[in-house]
Amino acid sequence: MKTTWKDIAPVPTSQEFLDIVLSRTQRRLPTQIRAGFKISRIRAFYMRKIKFTCETFAEKIQAVLDGFPRLADIHPFHKDLLNTLYDADHFRIALGQLSTAKHLIETVARDYVRLVKYGQSLFQCKQLKRAALGRMATICKRLKDPLLYLEQVRQHLGRLPSIDPNTRTLLICGYPNVGKSSFLKNISRADVDVQPYAFTTKSLFVGHFDYKMLRFQAIDTPGILDHPLEEMNTIEMQS
Repeated sequence: MKTTWKDIAPVPTSQEFLDIVLSRTQRRLPTQIRAGFKISRIRAFYMRKIKFTCETFAEKIQAVLDGFPRLADIHPFHKDLLNTLYDADHFRIALGQLSTAKHLIETVARDYVRLVKYGQSLFQCKQLKRAALGRMATICKRLKDPLLYLEQVRQHLGRLPSIDPNTRTLLICGYPNVGKSSFLKNISRADVDVQPYAFTTKSLFVGHFDYKMLRFQAIDTPGILDHPLEEMNTIEMQS
């Protein structure tokens, strides 16, 4: 499976999430119920409104979950890179919190649809609908931190160059300010902004070139990578 972080859609905040779902529900099912209607019609309307809100929440949450690749499906290189920049366990937990929220919202909807089914008046059905949507909104608001975290992951990994772990690779490393970035710029098509001061390279830069009919990728890395992994900082660990 090819990992393309740049293709992941932006992750909305919990408030944006809530606004999208509730506005969509109101547009699709505007309130058209009055006190003179039969109780069966009143019940059916509010049950439909609860179900539609639940389905919209579930659809939007699932879209976020499907947007990120599963750790079990990505190449070990990309998994290690993710673990270096953003702890893979934290990433897995954040996705798990979204999945749990989706199931909780579906449970709330089922419970309140059952209650509305036996509602005795317009007021009672309306209050049950309001309580159902309120509980769903509370669950959504609890996703504030996981959603912010996933958006940070998406933005950061989306800015990284596309590295194919199965392609022949030339790794360029060395002391600061010795011309690594200039070398990469000269041998490949990479657009590297060369600066005249030490340790300019704060991320990975990738360029591609052909040599004897073979395609290579050259990676400009920060640092000299001459000490143990446990002593490297995050920037060096990317290498």
